Amino acid sequence: MDQEHESQEKLRVILVVALVSIIVGGSIDLAMDQPQDWLSFHVIFETTMIAGALVMATTLWLGWARTARSVEELRRSLEARKVERDAWRSSAEHALEGMGRAIDAQFGLWHLTPAERDVALMLLKGYSHKSIAKETGRSPQTVRQHAAAVYRKADLAGRAELSAYFLEDLMLPKGEASERAP
Repeated sequence: MDQEHESQEKLRVILVVALVSIIVGGSIDLAMDQPQDWLSFHVIFETTMIAGALVMATTLWLGWARTARSVEELRRSLEARKVERDAWRSSAEHALEGMGRAIDAQFGLWHLTPAERDVALMLLKGYSHKSIAKETGRSPQTVRQHAAAVYRKADLAGRAELSAYFLEDLMLPKGEASERAP
């Protein structure tokens, strides 16, 4: 990310130098020519070049400023989401620990192998077969075979039933769900 930022900064400097060179060089040339006829092709051409460079410089500067504000806003939003996520994890840690133990116990009752347990847990988390393969260093075909074994051993039809098995009866506490609704 730093290298990309440095590359963008270098490009900005090059563009600024080029546009300033056009503006300054054109202005100096125009002043040195001391034209008698301001409607000549030469004067109009140089004036157009100077004006174009000014418009481009202004447009780029405004775009960079807008992008910088947007990036900063995105950073603040991301940081707020991280804080929110960490607070949720902290408050839910005990429940998640208990749920993890309960899921692991059920995997044991289904006689899942360690590899099948890994795949089943990642399926519950919403990972795709391809993502699981990448994460675990297995081939996508092997992951599909493990998933099929999980479904067969658990007597479930697929991923949706696997998730429903553990989450179907999960309910929000009575009264709190309606209080939180906008």
